[in-house]
Amino acid sequence: MSTPTTYTELVNSLLNLINLLVPVIIGVVFVVLAFKIFDAWVVHADDEKKQEEGRQYAITGVIVMVVVVVIWGIVALIKNSIFG
Repeated sequence: MSTPTTYTELVNSLLNLINLLVPVIIGVVFVVLAFKIFDAWVVHADDEKKQEEGRQYAITGVIVMVVVVVIWGIVALIKNSIFG
């Protein structure tokens, strides 16, 4: 990867980094969420406290995924608006 020499190249480099990181973050959140839900609702199905913990993880995970995707969309919108 070459060193950016203009503002446009710097922004494009940062946006490329964001475009690489966002799917990784979404994947990690999904794996952790799936594991926690499986642990709470399948492995500890008889424990009410674990089921409540699983619900909290599910809600938090969905919110995190939505926020990450929204931020990713806003970044893409700004990129397309400014740099065409």
